[in-house]
Amino acid sequence: MNFLKLAQKRKSIRDYLEQKVEREKLFNCVQAALLAPSACNSQPWTFIIVDQPEIRDKVAQTASNTLLPLNHFVQKAPVIVVVVCEPGNLTSRLGGKIKKKQFQFIDLGIAAQHFCLQATSLGLGTCIIGWFDEKKLKKILQIPDNKEVGLLITVGYPEKEKQGPRKRKNLDQVFSFNSYKAMR
Repeated sequence: MNFLKLAQKRKSIRDYLEQKVEREKLFNCVQAALLAPSACNSQPWTFIIVDQPEIRDKVAQTASNTLLPLNHFVQKAPVIVVVVCEPGNLTSRLGGKIKKKQFQFIDLGIAAQHFCLQATSLGLGTCIIGWFDEKKLKKILQIPDNKEVGLLITVGYPEKEKQGPRKRKNLDQVFSFNSYKAMR
């Protein structure tokens, strides 16, 4: 599959089949994430793959909000990947302080996208989630208090008939050459 077709195929999936995801496919996704570039090659991430139903259900509850209709679909995902943000190496941390940027979170996003694109190429669906109760999640997965959970990724086989079209801006609305242009 060429890259543009893969990028077009990848979308946030919120409806999953009740089908177990093979660990070999999950391992391949983590391998792809490890190939992601990072500031000063710091690779500031740890992936926790949660596929044991009892633990997955507890993790899913940390992402589902009872007051707002957010992320209830997480409870039906066969796998939830918890991406822990690790401190970058010394060079990336110093650069981040100088430039006032948190490079480790940029790096985490790149690695997560590599994971998701590999999953798509394997016939899996994913959704990246930033809304969750981090304190409860850390307790469930025994993540040290000094670590920060960057995001969750749901993984499973997509329920195809429920996947609608994706809305995107037109190309001329999102780029310009050589200088900033206010977009419509």
